Amino acid sequence: MVIHYKTAGHLACGHHGSNLTSTSELARVKCRSCRNTDVFKQARKDARNAARRASRKNRITHVATDWRSAWQQRLTDLPGLQRLPRGFKDQAFV
Repeated sequence: MVIHYKTAGHLACGHHGSNLTSTSELARVKCRSCRNTDVFKQARKDARNAARRASRKNRITHVATDWRSAWQQRLTDLPGLQRLPRGFKDQAFV
């Protein structure tokens, strides 16, 4: 059975009917006309870009830059007002 792409209450391919199956999930769309529309292509592109952005956010932080947070934690644990080293802008004390 052909599944159409539904966006904003309408089918992307322009077909009409009360018994047509439709979805807004991009992976389930089987209608070739729907898959070839600009609306579907843009939605697929946006979904891909969102997935890429999410994967970039979930990457592990680089080990070379992790020393800074460890150093800040070490200075925070020290008693008294310990000054941060040079390079920590606008932060006179921990």
